[in-house]
Amino acid sequence: MIALIQRVSAARVEVDRETVGAIGPGLLALVAVQPDDGEAQTRRMLERLRGYRVFADDAGRMNRSLADTGGDLLLVSQFTLAADTRSGMRPSFTSAASPEHGRRWFERLVELARAAHPRVEIGRFGAHMQVHLVNDGPVTFWLEVP
Repeated sequence: MIALIQRVSAARVEVDRETVGAIGPGLLALVAVQPDDGEAQTRRMLERLRGYRVFADDAGRMNRSLADTGGDLLLVSQFTLAADTRSGMRPSFTSAASPEHGRRWFERLVELARAAHPRVEIGRFGAHMQVHLVNDGPVTFWLEVP
């Protein structure tokens, strides 16, 4: 499982000009499920999303996590993160999960996140989405759970 996380002041997802998910300060996580992902990878990814220290402490150092700050979490499925771009001029998606597998484990991530974190919003799986964000920093990290 892969997540591209961005520390945001605000973010929202629109589908057909309708806002389907919106957050204030917190993390936007673009998430890709890979073919071998399952319960272990999903649980570990949630642990990393909630525990990765990207928020400033009183000294201005990145020592606080989403769990520490109670910030919002916006989860957006994005299978293109799993693309193989090593050769040629067109991405290959053989390293991305099938839509059925991807939906299953993305929805499980959402379920676990909502049980563990106070405010979780989502995009719409498989939809053409417009993602609007104000990246705070900018702070962006690539997380991968093998």
